[in-house]
Formats: sequence, structure tokens, C-alpha cells
Amino acid sequence: MSFDQRLSVQEIDAAAYAPMLAMERYIHSGGLGEVLLALIKIRASQINGCAYCLDMHGREARAAGIDERRLDVLAGWHEAPSLYSEREQAALALTEAVTLIGERGVPDETWSRATAAFDEKEIVVVLMAISAINVWNRLAISTHQALPEHPAGS
Repeated sequence: MSFDQRLSVQEIDAAAYAPMLAMERYIHSGGLGEVLLALIKIRASQINGCAYCLDMHGREARAAGIDERRLDVLAGWHEAPSLYSEREQAALALTEAVTLIGERGVPDETWSRATAAFDEKEIVVVLMAISAINVWNRLAISTHQALPEHPAGS
């Protein structure tokens, strides 16, 4: 199996990203904070197996001040609830359910947990964040988007 980049959406049609970039502006202006958004993006990217997004959002998470331990155990957050706030746990549970929506939908228990942690406007932003990262994951994985080069020591 070859992992050479198949194509670059941005090079072929930069305008294709415009709606996604508008969605990202909406999400980042929604008041959830960069830490919660990073956790959502990383968890969905772990589930989807998107190396490009894991690389990008891992760097963003560290820049936002997320503790390395919280990043290290994020895939097993269920086993380490003391490391994550109730809002983070609710968002992570919803992220998992929406990312894997074909398996069993979004269970009522997961929805109830999210609506207890977030108001309706925040739920909309969380859902948009989950939806956006799933689109980005699918674009990156299907095109074998190449990881960016990093300077030594980064």
C-alpha cells in the first residue's frame, strides 16, 4: 500500500476549503475554548486514524497548554475520568457517538450527559466541531494528506 499523497485539495481547488474554513471560524468563536476543541479534534482523529489531524491537533493542544498526561491517555479517557472535567467527558462521549454514528446512533444516555453539561447553543457548537473534524479526517485520509515537515527538535 502506498502512502504517497494522492492529491492536494487546496492546490487543485482552494475554494473547496472555503465552507470548511467558515465552519472553523464559527466553531472557534463559539466560546468552548481551545482546550475542549482540541480534545474533541484529537479524539475523533484517534477513532478515524487520521495521522495528519493527530499531528496538527496534538501540536495545537500542547500550544493551548493541555497537559501531556491528558493527551497521552485521551484514547482511554473512560478509564481516567479524574483527568477530565465533566464537560470534557460529556463532549468526548458525544464525539465518540457522533464519529461512530453508524454503530448505534447517539444513545439517549450520551445525549442527556451532553445536555446536562452544555446549554443548547454550546451543544450546537460541539456538534459542529465534531462534524467538522470528521470531514477534515475523511479528506486527509482519502487523499493520504502528507504530514508537514518539522524543523529539528519540534
